[in-house]
Amino acid sequence: MKGWIHLSSADILVDGFERIRDEVRDVVEGLSEEQLAWRADKAANSIAWLVWHLTRVQDDHIAEVAGRPQTWAAEGWAERFDLPFDLEETGYGAGVKDVAAVRADADLLVAYHDAVHAQTIDYVKTIGEEDLQKVVDDRWDPPVTLSVRLVSVISDDLQHVGQAAFVRGLITRR
Repeated sequence: MKGWIHLSSADILVDGFERIRDEVRDVVEGLSEEQLAWRADKAANSIAWLVWHLTRVQDDHIAEVAGRPQTWAAEGWAERFDLPFDLEETGYGAGVKDVAAVRADADLLVAYHDAVHAQTIDYVKTIGEEDLQKVVDDRWDPPVTLSVRLVSVISDDLQHVGQAAFVRGLITRR
């Protein structure tokens, strides 16, 4: 990231999304598919599910505000993952069996996240300051602006990648 003086809002958002990408790569690096699927108990989330879910949410939310198709379907990621879910599934409200169904190796998880990240950055770089105040979801009170939606995605993704890092710690210290 260039110096922290005179950054635009888009520059700051790009930095936030790049931090997520870096953390995703770090959290899955060197882990086997079995380790990525490991759960502390039957109701806990695995690293594979957490990374898949945070990427699906980012893909879904960014595609919606950018007015483009989700990378998941448009670029064939749904077929590559071959999960027993509807195409629109993001993992929100997933049950125990759904979490267990998400199995993937580190390369697949990172490749999908990288594809979504590239689409996200391409979009965020087009945002002007005036765009950030645009209402993108009026189902909430107060209505959600683009700036709130983007910060929400960053916050949610960082929380989930932090949870995945905690699980990684449990795995590597066993």
